[in-house]
Amino acid sequence: MKTLFISIVLFITSIAFAQDSEGARKKHYNLSDNVALSGYDPVSYFANKPIEGNKDINYTYKGVTYYFLTEKSKALFTASPEKYEPQYGGWCAYALAKKDPDLMDADPETYKITNGKLYVFYNSFGVNTKKKWTKNESDMQQNADKNWNKIIKE
Repeated sequence: MKTLFISIVLFITSIAFAQDSEGARKKHYNLSDNVALSGYDPVSYFANKPIEGNKDINYTYKGVTYYFLTEKSKALFTASPEKYEPQYGGWCAYALAKKDPDLMDADPETYKITNGKLYVFYNSFGVNTKKKWTKNESDMQQNADKNWNKIIKE
């Protein structure tokens, strides 16, 4: 009986943790109507051309919804979502690397893939932060990683 009770408590705790995890992701991700990457297909970035997905071909991973251009794209994503998700919740990578980090919207068509990871950047009003990021990418990435880890713990 004691074992059953412990199993039930562990099960309920795991459900609560999963829900908190989804809630935290939604809280920290750059979403528009609960959709990441402004509706662009995350797999398309890895084919060197970001393309808007179809809202009818979608998948929600840990509370964050993605749109896909094709069922094949969706299948690739569902098999390995961590491979395709944007870094830093889809916020501008450069803005997160600054001394005083900021959650700044990113242009879904201004991106870079480094070491198999997708980074998106702000690009508007003549300011392209991807260029600034690229000048010192290693330090920028290190700073952004550190700042992002602080943000997601909030």
